[in-house]
Amino acid sequence: MASKKQLTYADSGVDIDAGNAMVEKIKPLVRTTRRAGADAEIGGFGGLFDLKAAGFRDPILVAANDGVGSKVKLAIESNRHQTIGIDLVAMCVNDLIVQGAEPLFFLDYYATGRLDPEVGAEVVAGIAQGCREAGAALIGGETAEMPGLYAGKDYDLAGFAVGAVERDGLLPRPGIAAGDSVLGLSASGLHSNGFSLVRRIVADAGLALAGPAPFASQISLAEALLTPTRIYVRPILQALRAGAPIKALAHITGGGFPDNLPRVLPQGLGIKLDLAAIPVPPVFRWLAAEGPVGEAEMLRTFNCGIGMVVIVAAAEAEAVAAALRGAGEEAVRIGHVIAAPSGPRVIAAGRLAL
Repeated sequence: MASKKQLTYADSGVDIDAGNAMVEKIKPLVRTTRRAGADAEIGGFGGLFDLKAAGFRDPILVAANDGVGSKVKLAIESNRHQTIGIDLVAMCVNDLIVQGAEPLFFLDYYATGRLDPEVGAEVVAGIAQGCREAGAALIGGETAEMPGLYAGKDYDLAGFAVGAVERDGLLPRPGIAAGDSVLGLSASGLHSNGFSLVRRIVADAGLALAGPAPFASQISLAEALLTPTRIYVRPILQALRAGAPIKALAHITGGGFPDNLPRVLPQGLGIKLDLAAIPVPPVFRWLAAEGPVGEAEMLRTFNCGIGMVVIVAAAEAEAVAAALRGAGEEAVRIGHVIAAPSGPRVIAAGRLAL
């Protein structure tokens, strides 16, 4: 009776050597994210971080994890992998800064059907860039090759970030009240939300990702849609450390304005938005028209041009705006806090410039 050929892991579609090759490619990228508290070396079973070396006295740790959703599908389809890692970091660290926390370290999870070390290194290069922008050390991660779960070159990403804030600096602060001003910080574009709808609109319009963007003809549609999510960490930290009396921050992600703003408000309070004050980038106007997508759906699905919201006392609004301006951020007044004992907690006046 003939003996069967001995099987290897590679016969099932998993290439351990490719994984090791990718680790060697990304080690120099990881080293660029060194910061106080972490040496940013990878290869062990866990990453270490020294809070004392980072200078904290009485810290509260804050943790967040996220992905980039179906935006990653556009990166795969267009073979543009350089910036999707920035999105991954941004979606996590922007959730830390809303609680006043300085990002300390980041870990990533990269899962694919067939590991291509070159593509993987491009993705991690973006992650390292995002970490440098946020001041976080990339201290570890995981790469998984799963041919039975992901088709071909498909991959997915997840990110995990940990930050710290001194106990007396935790946000939101007590004292948010009706009449407080609501400021908005501009988004770079779609960021990383609503891409299932975006991809549906692109498909229905019969547009090629390599062709010119209908709202920005000087670049391709893929390049325009893959514009990376802004990272707000450094300017906000600079303003907070300069003493800016910020009461609360809200990251405008999935769920848009109606779902994210109430998360930082005490019960009984809401926000009235001045939609006409929101500077709407061309991509949103195109989506609304091409969909078509109604205004209410736009507000709940997309950031519509505002990626971060800042709540301050009305009398302090100009001072906070000046502090943010000094840190490189231009804040726009987009509304105010109102009493909302019942009913919707986010209401709108005016219309978006769609």
